[in-house]
Amino acid sequence: MDLGIILQAALSPNPDERKGAEQRLDEMQYVPQHPVSLFQIIVDTNRDMAVRQVAAIHFKNFVAKNWSPDHHSKISVSPDDKLLLRNHILLFLPQLPPLLRVQLGECLKTVIHSDYPEQFPHLLDWIKQNLQDQQQVHAALFVLRILSRKYEFKSDEERMPVYGVVQQTFPLLLTIFNAFVQIANPSIEVAELIKLICKIFWSSIYLEVPKLLFDQNVFNAWMVLFLNVLESPVPLEGQPADPELRKSWGWWKVKKWTVHILNRLYTRFGDLKLQNMENKAFAQMFQKHYAGKILDCYLNLLNVIRVGGYLPDRVINLVLQYLSNSISKNSMYTALQPRLDVLLFEIVFPLMCFNDNDQKLWDEDPHEYVRKGYDIIEDLYSPKTASMDFVSELIRKRGKDNLHKFIQFIVEIFKRYDEASAEYKPYRQKDGALLAIGAFCERLKHTEPYKSELEHMLVQHVFPEFSSPVGHLRAKAAWVAGQYAQISFSDQNNFRKALQCVVCGMRDPELPARIDSVFALRSFVEACKDLNEIRPILPQLLDEFFKLMNEIENEDLVFTLETIVDKFGEEMAPYALGLCQNLAAAFWRCMNTAEADDEADDPGALAAVGCLRAISTILESVSSLPQLFVQFEPTLLPIMRRMLTTDGQEVFEEVLEIVSYMTFFSPTISLDMWSLWPLMMEALADWAIDFFPNILVPLDNYISRGTAHFLTCKEPDYQQSLWNMISSVMADKNMEDNDIEPAPKLIEVVLLNCKGQVDQWVEPYLRITVERLHRTEKSYLKCLLMQVIADALYYNAALTLSILQKLGWASDIFNLWFNMLQGVKKNGVRANFKRVHDKKVCCLGLTSLLALPAGQLPGDALSQVLRATLDLLVAYKDQVAEAAKEEEAEDDDDMDDFQTDDEDEDGNGSDREMGIDAEDGDEADSSKIRKLAEQTKTFRPNDEDDDDDSDDDFSDDEELHSPIDDVDPFVFFVDTMKVMQSLDPLGFQNLTQTLEFSYQALANGVTQHAELRRGEIEKEKLEKSSAITDS
Repeated sequence: MDLGIILQAALSPNPDERKGAEQRLDEMQYVPQHPVSLFQIIVDTNRDMAVRQVAAIHFKNFVAKNWSPDHHSKISVSPDDKLLLRNHILLFLPQLPPLLRVQLGECLKTVIHSDYPEQFPHLLDWIKQNLQDQQQVHAALFVLRILSRKYEFKSDEERMPVYGVVQQTFPLLLTIFNAFVQIANPSIEVAELIKLICKIFWSSIYLEVPKLLFDQNVFNAWMVLFLNVLESPVPLEGQPADPELRKSWGWWKVKKWTVHILNRLYTRFGDLKLQNMENKAFAQMFQKHYAGKILDCYLNLLNVIRVGGYLPDRVINLVLQYLSNSISKNSMYTALQPRLDVLLFEIVFPLMCFNDNDQKLWDEDPHEYVRKGYDIIEDLYSPKTASMDFVSELIRKRGKDNLHKFIQFIVEIFKRYDEASAEYKPYRQKDGALLAIGAFCERLKHTEPYKSELEHMLVQHVFPEFSSPVGHLRAKAAWVAGQYAQISFSDQNNFRKALQCVVCGMRDPELPARIDSVFALRSFVEACKDLNEIRPILPQLLDEFFKLMNEIENEDLVFTLETIVDKFGEEMAPYALGLCQNLAAAFWRCMNTAEADDEADDPGALAAVGCLRAISTILESVSSLPQLFVQFEPTLLPIMRRMLTTDGQEVFEEVLEIVSYMTFFSPTISLDMWSLWPLMMEALADWAIDFFPNILVPLDNYISRGTAHFLTCKEPDYQQSLWNMISSVMADKNMEDNDIEPAPKLIEVVLLNCKGQVDQWVEPYLRITVERLHRTEKSYLKCLLMQVIADALYYNAALTLSILQKLGWASDIFNLWFNMLQGVKKNGVRANFKRVHDKKVCCLGLTSLLALPAGQLPGDALSQVLRATLDLLVAYKDQVAEAAKEEEAEDDDDMDDFQTDDEDEDGNGSDREMGIDAEDGDEADSSKIRKLAEQTKTFRPNDEDDDDDSDDDFSDDEELHSPIDDVDPFVFFVDTMKVMQSLDPLGFQNLTQTLEFSYQALANGVTQHAELRRGEIEKEKLEKSSAITDS
């Protein structure tokens, strides 16, 4: 069938016909010369424009996918077709209408990024030739813009080709630009061409200014033109009346790109201290001749809005950014000072005030008003944000000159407002004044005489606006109150009054006021020293939250809810189920909105993440009430099931956190929860390998808390499933060492939790562990793999040793292990097995070897094992003691924080009775778990460095409950030695008597410490038993 007919059918209103055409087009991708056929239809002027457009879209998508295909692609474009298409795209581009040119431009972008300069050497000649042809200049600029953009963010060697492009094209661009600027009544088409020149210049100078522009004459010629464009009034003729269309009009775009360029140059060269020697002379020239001129131009530009003229928001924002950057530079501030008062009070402050556009949006689309007010991206374009930033920078850097003056100005506004009758009150100016007071809160909180007047200011000028007839002032009052919630109130009634007003604001008839009240409430909850201020109204607060969550998707709502839950902890138990149900419902609404909008930064998607995070906070707050988790499960299970598939990639980490809580704190793991295991395994195998450390936590919970089900269930077979996943990961030669670290940790979980019940898996797991060990480079992974050997020895020393001997690996493995145990860094501290847990596992594994029947290990090997075990026990004791000291010095809450080894610490002999200096270490061997999800952070290594220090920043990540938590390595060692002594007295005597005196002393010290630990363990058991009885 003719390709044109198929494309025509793809436009059919009949869905079946359209679907059939699209399937046929997919099949035709494999036909030789398919892209050439599509291109022929695009350039065929006899074809219907709609068909040509469909062809152009398919051509663009085909080129994007198949011009430089990855190894998975079954389609590739032949070299002959590529050559033909490169030449013909350039040939036809100038002739095509804009709709088709845009699509072909995207194709050309793909081609240039892939082929230039090696396979597309004549492109630059084509550009130069067409820049000199008046009829083709637009096409040449269009292509040059694509080419320059390829190098916009490239640096060093990757950037080299752009220097040749600049050297050969900029002289021509300068001539063209100059000619355009001379035109008396330029058309809108000229604006489009100047805009392209500006974009080319921008891309070429973004990271580094090309050497050609270091020539002062050349640079001056460009700057004269840019300043000319900046100073020239925008033509009135043809300017759209609609503000949305006006800001996108060609001549305003030219202004915007000119300001962009001048700001970029100032950012790069405005501070001489930041320049290298090569750039310093150029920077001095730029500052001397141009920085001040740009400042004057910008002030003149802003003066337009002072007298009621128009400037696009983005231009105002960029100009104010330049002025903000100028404040700290003496010469620029001196130049600014004569015009500063006019700028500050007649331009900048009015921009901070509530305006007609704000009112229109407030009235017509309050949801959008809220979104814009809380959207960081909007701040990049907002004149109001840029004005606040300017005043904040002025107060911060030049406060001595300006703070008092500006505060006096604000006080005058407050005074005029208070004195005016209701119909003449300057409501919008009061809004701007409150915004300024809120924006300066940090400075005013710490500066007298303002600091001592803040409470009075709130009572006199902010509190009354909670009952203002004007909605935006009620909203602003809530926001300002939130900014100052943390101050020390001399009259606690004022704090209560503010809190009550903010809570009442959650029922305001205007949505933006309700949201600002919620935002402020978070600050009051955080500042509240007596929770009885909030406790009585908690049910009412939660009701208001649920109403708002039904009305709008806003992550600040969820943040405030999280703060309340965090603050009240277990007191949230009566509300926990209702909270989870409402958050789950809100989550589904947010996801539906996000899917419908298909926007990555959609507020619904952000709020969805917030809902899941809040659910986690609730689960944590009631973690001591396991029966509640049974009630949560029906609500949360559908979320977990759906979001552990590809549908949940954006929220996968948050969902895994919930799964971790549900599998850890529930009384038992239900069969419904077990149904999530296969979903996680499928995700890991398919796309979720980056989340392996996060998945490790719930998998550990399943195995350690549902051991019987893990071992006995055959449909599905969880043991086989785990083996399939771990063996696949460990055997994958393309996976980096960092990526597979959770795998050996999971093997450890199996061996420690299933002791004596998984003999059939010991050999397979040992095989893949040793095979991976042979090609492992990272020391941290080597330690983890060697710990699997230690775990296997602790599991069953005789079985493990026989397997290693059968496979011919025993000698090599033990030699490597002992070498790693003896390895030290340049500063003398231990290079391997640095965590408390590492040392404990090694101690238990080595000690298990000592319990083997006589003759299974040669005497010299036994002696080596004993020495290594004693050294490890000493190191273990010192590290635990060091961690205990740290714990005493810190707040209890800090124990959940990420702690690191300090390799500069020398240790100071904390174990004098054993005669050994302590090695470095800040690790805690705590088995308690309060923030389960935070373990996933410590599961993840620092993968930026490849040297031996790359794994230093780890705390013990095995804060999960483990069967070896209750095994004391000293007691285990001494009991093992006693068994050995009773079973083989002669062997025991030979072993101990051949030890050096220092090791005999160590052995005595270990024995004494073991008895001390026995007493402590008994005492701990009694205390625990007594606590349970009392409760």
